[in-house]
Amino acid sequence: MFYKAGVRPRSPAETLEPSRAPIRPTGSYEPEMPRPMGGFIRFFSGVLTLLLVILVAIGAVSALVYNQYERRGPLEVSRVVTIPKGEGRIEIATRLERLGIISNRWTFMASYLLRNALSDRPEDLKAGQYEIKKNASMADVLDTLVKGQSVLSKLTIPEGLTSKQIVERIRGQADLVGDITEIPPEGSLLPDTYSFSKGMTRQEVLERMKAEMQRYLAEAWAMRQADLPMKSPQEAIIFASIIEKETGRPDERDRVSAVFMNRLRKKMRLQSDPTVVYGIAGGEGHLGRPLTRADLNQKTDHNTYKISGLPPTPICNPGRAAIEAALNPATTKELYFVADGSGGHAFSKTLREHNAAVSNWRKVERRRRARQAAAASAEGPAQAATSASRIAAPQLLNSGAAGVASSIPLPVRKPRR
Repeated sequence: MFYKAGVRPRSPAETLEPSRAPIRPTGSYEPEMPRPMGGFIRFFSGVLTLLLVILVAIGAVSALVYNQYERRGPLEVSRVVTIPKGEGRIEIATRLERLGIISNRWTFMASYLLRNALSDRPEDLKAGQYEIKKNASMADVLDTLVKGQSVLSKLTIPEGLTSKQIVERIRGQADLVGDITEIPPEGSLLPDTYSFSKGMTRQEVLERMKAEMQRYLAEAWAMRQADLPMKSPQEAIIFASIIEKETGRPDERDRVSAVFMNRLRKKMRLQSDPTVVYGIAGGEGHLGRPLTRADLNQKTDHNTYKISGLPPTPICNPGRAAIEAALNPATTKELYFVADGSGGHAFSKTLREHNAAVSNWRKVERRRRARQAAAASAEGPAQAATSASRIAAPQLLNSGAAGVASSIPLPVRKPRR
């Protein structure tokens, strides 16, 4: 046996069989004995680790899906969505995501499939028209579509009403609750037919109309013609509101738009009678009487006979067709139009053509008044006197035309440039 220098055995027994192992010489090599079960244990440990990672991942995904399923949705105002018949599950989920009702269509689909897997009676997503509340969660949306809880009531807002007139209509709906404390800005509401459930607040309906106008206007503005003399969507709404009040005929809107657009380009005043009415009546929307010569000469912020360019605000809430016409006018050189006596208008490129159209319109008006007078005479002396005084009043004008379009002789001259 070898011992470290200076260390002697303490007994004869230690000399024969030391109790401490000798120090391993430096540089010695002793091969490691193989362990019979080492490979299997490593494999089993790897499998357990993989399973643990998968379980953690599933848990994280489940937590994320559940969070998206239960949390407040992205819808900023209540709105109605229509699910057409025959539309598939993925198409429905895609529609809801596109409309901003849900944040992720795949989370919605996963939640729907899991709901059916855990249910004794699986249910389909039903077609119909649904009111989705503000900030409705995916759980709320899914529950509404599965149960088929369609809306019950409708409110139709015609094109061309002022914001005050629209608020009055909403206040008149008995199925709505709450009040509206402030009249929205002119031109901020989109006329349409709106569906709602009983008990919905009037303010919610108003907010929905605002949101629909913002959404549609953004889409229409993005698709506008190039080189229009309008700098912003707000100017487009002002322009569209004039078109809305000038004509209700679908076949004329783009031509009326072209007339006003050409006048703007040439720095001519628009000379639109509805702007005169709004300048006097404001949100009331009408005068309750025909325009007079004094009305045309009255200078207001909206009277386009007296101001150049567009008025400072819209004069009503235009519909989709008027907005489309404002942003996509016809390609013409026409600068004038006047009523033709048949419910439409005669359009002209030159002042001479326009004066001839005005003369023709006055003839039509005289014949119409003669017929009215004859009919009034047949009704009795008292009625005839009333009708005659109304028809013969020399100061009354008829609105609804650009340029010179009154029912009495007015100075015919070129508009200021």
